[in-house]
Amino acid sequence: MNASALIDSFVPDLVAIRRDIHAHPELGFKEERTSRIVADLLRSWNIEVHTGIGTTGVVGVLHGSRGTGPTIGLRADMDALPIPEESGLPYASTTPGVFHGCGHDGHTTILLGVARYLAHTRNFSGTVVFIFQPAEEGLGGARAMIADGLFKRFPCDELYGFHNWPDLDLGQITVFPGPIMAGADFFDITLRGTGSHAAMPHRSRDPIVASGSLISSVQSIVSRTIDPTEAAVVSITRIHAGSAYNVIPGEVRLSGGIRYFSRAVGIQAGEELRRIAAGCAQTFGVEAEVDIRNVFDVTVNDKKAAETAARAARAIVGEEHVSTTPAPSMGSDDLADMLAIVPGAYIFLGHKGTMPLHHPRFWFDDDLIPIGVRLIARIVEDRP
Repeated sequence: MNASALIDSFVPDLVAIRRDIHAHPELGFKEERTSRIVADLLRSWNIEVHTGIGTTGVVGVLHGSRGTGPTIGLRADMDALPIPEESGLPYASTTPGVFHGCGHDGHTTILLGVARYLAHTRNFSGTVVFIFQPAEEGLGGARAMIADGLFKRFPCDELYGFHNWPDLDLGQITVFPGPIMAGADFFDITLRGTGSHAAMPHRSRDPIVASGSLISSVQSIVSRTIDPTEAAVVSITRIHAGSAYNVIPGEVRLSGGIRYFSRAVGIQAGEELRRIAAGCAQTFGVEAEVDIRNVFDVTVNDKKAAETAARAARAIVGEEHVSTTPAPSMGSDDLADMLAIVPGAYIFLGHKGTMPLHHPRFWFDDDLIPIGVRLIARIVEDRP
């Protein structure tokens, strides 16, 4: 049986696994059920298994039958998002407020498919390290695994990761050298004033009015302080304040993120954010506390690894469906932390659907599963 036919024979099982994981999503560092499923399946295929790495991470190790060769790391993320699902799918999330709205259930399934196929054939040189990572969605899962000795215990020569990409059509694959996803800093701003009865605003120092000015002023960071030839995004994504119609609260909390491809730009944007917050606080007679923390580094693809991935992609979907033209995304992925240690490549895999990632009606296209399995397995098999 050839590779494609063998992988196709796995697809019904893989789709069932993916939909089961989708129906039982788990947030970062809480992927206990998902981790058990992954570990049990890897063991059933006679793959060496290590659990509890970076809290809920799982690592599988498999040696090929073609002798010595490189050790190749393959990474998939397992966590879901804290948003409600509105897809209406028959296998929709059974956990209120938690949803695989980014397709990590699909990523986990694809890597399981690669593991099953390679365990069956072992037609490769060297060693494969399957890395099932927790807590990619801004919680530092990659850093947790690294701090837990991931690459000391399982040294890798190359590393490959991937993400479903609804901006591309099914069968289209994009990979290129250099920056492919942005770095990101998350921030929290607390404005503390003096609350009062809403009918007596003169007795307050209203942090809500101050927050309105701050939100408007923040929009000038990118447009008026960052070099226009540099890419950057500053977004406020969460506002918490008040509890009643007739009470001016004493505190407003705002949260958001800064995205960039240059760390220097990220630092500059953060400094401007602090300056604006301090200025608004002084203007409105409130206090401002600003906390900014780096969450994602810039994801940078190694030139040689990107070429390796592109070559495998051409063999799977054809030259006309593979793009190596740089088109970086302002989204972020903490595979960046792993790629800062091990050279490798991050790959975008197109699929059907018009709903963007992180949308409550996002859905993962199961037709992508065999394409993803073939591609990642081909990368391994093509290595000398």
